[in-house]
Amino acid sequence: MAVEGTGGVDGRRKPPMQVVAFSTPLDPLWRWRIVNYAGETIEESRETFPTIASAVEVGSKRLRRMDVVDNSTPSHPGRSTRHLRIR
Repeated sequence: MAVEGTGGVDGRRKPPMQVVAFSTPLDPLWRWRIVNYAGETIEESRETFPTIASAVEVGSKRLRRMDVVDNSTPSHPGRSTRHLRIR
């Protein structure tokens, strides 16, 4: 779930960093993760949250406080996902 992003430079829109929330089967509580356009994890919470909404809210606040610009590029910019859509 992407909810927060950063803008570009010189009027050009840069792909936003994203805040995602995740949980695991071993730990059903939620944590947030800030991910750049290349899919790399920038920061991840140690704190857990009872709901996905609360995790995303706190992660989004952290992203705004960081005030960073994502200059990354996707690792496979032209890679098709067609194989994931057909079955």
